[in-house]
Amino acid sequence: MIFVVRSRLPSLNGLRAFEAAARHLSFTRAAAELNVTQTAISHQVRRLEEQLGLRLFVRRQRTLLLTREAQQYLPAVSAAFADLRLAMDRLLRPDGKTVLTVSCLPSLAAKWLVPRLAAFQQGHPDIEVRIATSMHVVDFRREEIDLAIRYGSGRWSGLRADWLMAEDVFPVCSPALLAGDRPLGRPEDLVHHTLLHVNLYPDEWLSWLTAARLPTKLAAGPGLTFDLGLMALQAAIDGLGVALGRTPFVEADIAAGRLVAPFDVVLPSKAGFYVVAPEQTANRPKIAQFRDWLIAAAVVADP
Repeated sequence: MIFVVRSRLPSLNGLRAFEAAARHLSFTRAAAELNVTQTAISHQVRRLEEQLGLRLFVRRQRTLLLTREAQQYLPAVSAAFADLRLAMDRLLRPDGKTVLTVSCLPSLAAKWLVPRLAAFQQGHPDIEVRIATSMHVVDFRREEIDLAIRYGSGRWSGLRADWLMAEDVFPVCSPALLAGDRPLGRPEDLVHHTLLHVNLYPDEWLSWLTAARLPTKLAAGPGLTFDLGLMALQAAIDGLGVALGRTPFVEADIAAGRLVAPFDVVLPSKAGFYVVAPEQTANRPKIAQFRDWLIAAAVVADP
């Protein structure tokens, strides 16, 4: 006799509530996004925590933080919902539309790419763009991806890689932090503030502190760590500490006054962003048109 053991999946509503609340670091904003009450989000998250037997959030007076377990769980949950949305889009795809699927980091999509997409849609109404965010390096052979924005040196076997843009790395924080009781006028003042870290860039604060000629032990002080750069930037906007901003991710928030760069010390990155596609398909019209538009948009953003 063969026994099949099936793992019990948690509530889908609970997962949706968790993913939205974790992305916003706010039950209120998650409730607004999902069109439910804040109480409903709180109950769904609490029920999910009971099902998992884990705490997902640390709740403070005006702050919502992810536990270590939640930080590890969030990328997989976000990817699962992205896959579901993509599958639904394919199922309901309108006839006659040319679909272009683009992969990139969640932070780059939210902070740089998505705000610019309206311009491409106006110029190319016949191409329907699908954005697939992911933390992993896309495998064009196995995944239904036409083009990707990839960070690195530009050398990937079997792929055409076109330079898109560079990025500088520098501290950013909320303007409210500058007006607080603790000074933040010089790099040395970071000793009095919480540093916000991103798992994807574990040594970035060490590199910046070295460039600023400050003790690297500051990076080991009290801090908060996130899986996604987008979350670290939101934490900085909310005044939870100082994050390291990357030019494409923070330019809009700086222009809008949500973030400021308190110091002049900038760490130039040794790599950059490239538009990549398999050599065999790189010159297909939809891919070539989007690639040309992307490169032109980057030039406008950084003249």
